[in-house]
Amino acid sequence: MLRVTILTVLLAGCTTQEPPNIVYILADDLGYGELGSYGQSIIETPHLDALAERGMRFTQHYSGSPVCAPSRCTLLTGRHTGHCQVRDNFELGGFADSTERGQLPLSPGTFTLGRMLQHAGYSTAIVGKWGLGGPESTGVPNAQGFDYFYGYLDQKQAHNHYPSHLWENAMWDTLANGYFHPHQRFMGDDLDNPDAYVQYKGTDYAPDLMAHAAESFIRAHADGPFFLYLPHTVPHLALQVPDEELGRYTGKVTESPYDGSRGYLPHIRPQAAYAGMITRMDAHVGQIMAVLDELGLTDNTLVFFSSDNGPTYVGGVDTDQFQSAGSLRGSKGEVYEGGIRVPMIAAWPGRIAAGTTSDHVSAFWDVLPTLAEVTGADVAAETDGISFLPVLTGRPPVPHSEMYWEYHGRSWNGAQAARIDNWKGVRLGGHIDTDAAVEVYNLATDPQETTNLAAQHPNIAQRLLTIMQSRTPSPIERWNFAE
Repeated sequence: MLRVTILTVLLAGCTTQEPPNIVYILADDLGYGELGSYGQSIIETPHLDALAERGMRFTQHYSGSPVCAPSRCTLLTGRHTGHCQVRDNFELGGFADSTERGQLPLSPGTFTLGRMLQHAGYSTAIVGKWGLGGPESTGVPNAQGFDYFYGYLDQKQAHNHYPSHLWENAMWDTLANGYFHPHQRFMGDDLDNPDAYVQYKGTDYAPDLMAHAAESFIRAHADGPFFLYLPHTVPHLALQVPDEELGRYTGKVTESPYDGSRGYLPHIRPQAAYAGMITRMDAHVGQIMAVLDELGLTDNTLVFFSSDNGPTYVGGVDTDQFQSAGSLRGSKGEVYEGGIRVPMIAAWPGRIAAGTTSDHVSAFWDVLPTLAEVTGADVAAETDGISFLPVLTGRPPVPHSEMYWEYHGRSWNGAQAARIDNWKGVRLGGHIDTDAAVEVYNLATDPQETTNLAAQHPNIAQRLLTIMQSRTPSPIERWNFAE
């Protein structure tokens, strides 16, 4: 692929060759419909709505997977789940501090987005949830292209927003919270007693600490260029947020106390807590944008916001009340649209036209080649992505000829999805059934995936199946399909 400098690709009138700073913000389990700019009517997200007003909102952007770790792997490596190393969550160790081992680690020397930008002269940092290698593994951020890390190495630990510790690079950072298991039922006699929930809280709210660390990184590298990858841990459960966030949702949600019976921790006001978590994350985004403005960096900083997959389906959250997936079918852990279509906002004053919307079809594995084109960096490994920089700068894009996802968890016995133009294929049961059928949907007329058209379009079904069969085998046997 031809590599060009920013000077040759930006909008007419740009006169600087200075490489832009890049901030990529990733929410955790935020649904397609959970921002005001995407139709949310209950949850308040003023800063992210303002970001959409000053930039571009994508309506057909896809995560890499319907769950955490593989989605992050696709983002960082530019490879979809038919080719990347991590194709599902692969847990090592346990929840207790003494058994923390994280998830399946990236292999040594993996070509990542961080490594690519390091080679292009960027200072790189991740602040938030990693999930691609636990302590002392080959996958830790500092061994995978990031100069600085602060946050959670183990995504299981991130189920608790008041953890006993975070990590700063390879150093354990003890917090004023102690330890409790993030999956326990209500312990007490009175579910309606607010005092009974104090045991599920702490002093140091990790999302606040990570927001401050992100701000500190920007201030320390204001002379740029820098790349800040900011994978927030909310609104992934458990339901935990400082109490001051609850008041704004009094009378705005319907709720009753949650006892922890559907996973994760109890909360006396679960719907207010969930909405409050998103609003507090939104405030953290506002904090980052304010620092960029204060330091005079806004005009030369490309900011992205997205989510790693669709909304949760457990843990006491009423996603129907919030219409968390918008009108889309499915949720986290599903390859239907609600599990993988996610909000995506991009802002870059003077380069991206303000208040615009794009229906360009893109995915996480496009981010690496996009940033390579933005920065002039070399892509030193094979990728599945196509740069969407033309979309950002108002030029005709190169569309994907095909797209692919796979997932191996929950009770689907293997799930696959593929897309050709507006045709979407879904195949369930491929772990055990070589003849598992392909469902076919026309997303142009049926984005809710209500009507299976496989019988009417057998040729389309076969084309989609061919894409699914073109995946490369994984060395992890449970991540393969019956042959």
